[in-house]
Amino acid sequence: MGIERNWFGTMPLFDPVEGRVVRKAPGSGPGYWAGACSAIHADGKFYLYYRLRKPRELGRGYECRVAESVDGVSFTDIWSAKKEEFGTSSVERASLFKTLDGHYRLYISYVDPEDNRWRIDVMEADSPSGFKPSDRRKVLTGPEVGVEGVKDPVVLLLGRMHYMIVSYAAPTPEGRSADHKAMHGTGDAYNTGLVKSYTGLATSGDGIHFDWQGNILDVGEGWDAYESRITSLVYSPPVFNAFYDGIARVEENYEERTGLAVSFDLRRFEKITLAGPALVSPHASGSLRYIDAVQFEDRIYYYYEMARPDGAHDLMVSVVEWSDG
Repeated sequence: MGIERNWFGTMPLFDPVEGRVVRKAPGSGPGYWAGACSAIHADGKFYLYYRLRKPRELGRGYECRVAESVDGVSFTDIWSAKKEEFGTSSVERASLFKTLDGHYRLYISYVDPEDNRWRIDVMEADSPSGFKPSDRRKVLTGPEVGVEGVKDPVVLLLGRMHYMIVSYAAPTPEGRSADHKAMHGTGDAYNTGLVKSYTGLATSGDGIHFDWQGNILDVGEGWDAYESRITSLVYSPPVFNAFYDGIARVEENYEERTGLAVSFDLRRFEKITLAGPALVSPHASGSLRYIDAVQFEDRIYYYYEMARPDGAHDLMVSVVEWSDG
C-alpha cells in the first residue's frame, strides 16, 4: 500500500454514514443498543457476536446472540442467550475465536452476581451455534489481577500464544477510598467516576489460563481522559493498528467515540489521535464505538455500533478495499 510514497503499515478507514445496518437497536431513544460486536471469518462464513441492550431502568444488557453470513452483510441468528442464563444483571461484549484444533470459543464479559464486578468467562463448542452458558469457565476477574473489573475482551493468536486485550477499571485518587457499595453497588464501576477505563493485556498458552501482563494503553489528557479501550486490531506488517473507544469524562460513558493507536509488539501502544477522535457518528451524541474488523488481502469488513438521530445505537457494517502490500 503506497510504499513508493513512504507509507508503511497503514490501513484504510471508512465513512460511517455509508455503512449498512446489520441489526437495529431493540427500541427508540438513548440506552437502546445493538452492538458490542465481535466478528470472525471461518469455515467459509462470517460469524458475528452482538449484544442487545435496553436503558438501565429496563434491564441493561439483556441478551447476546451469534449470527452467520455468507457475504458479511446479511446475517441470520444461530444462537442466543439471556442474561438470566449467566445469573447476571448485564452481559456485554464478547470475543469470538476459533482454536487451532477446530473448536469455537466465546470469551464473554458480564457482571459477576457475587461481587457486582465485571468479569470474563469462556464457553467452548464444536460450532458457534453450540455455546452453553452453563458450561462456561472462569478466565479473568478483577480481584485476581488487582483491578476493579475486567470486560470487553479481544482475543487473538500470535504464533501459538493467545493474547487477550481487555478493558480494565482502576481507581482514580477519589476512588481509592471508596467502599465496595460506592464502587460496585450499581453493578458498573466504570459508570461511577471512581475509576478510569484503561486497556490491559493477559497472555496464555492454552487460551484458558491467562497471566496478567498489565497496562498497554493509558488514558489521555483530552477527549480520551476517562477511557481508552482497545476494541480491534488491523495488522499491516509490521504494524498493529488499533481502534480504541474514548471519552473525556464519566458523563459521556456509553457514548464513546473512536481513536487510533499503533504498536509493534502488542505490549505498548502509541496514540495517533491526540487532538480528537478519528471516527464519530454525525447523529445525536456522536457515538461510534466497539469497532471490530475482519481482514482479507483485498478488503476489510468493519463492524461498529453507531448512534442514530434518536440516540439509539444500531450495529453497522462498512466494507472497504485495501492492499497490505
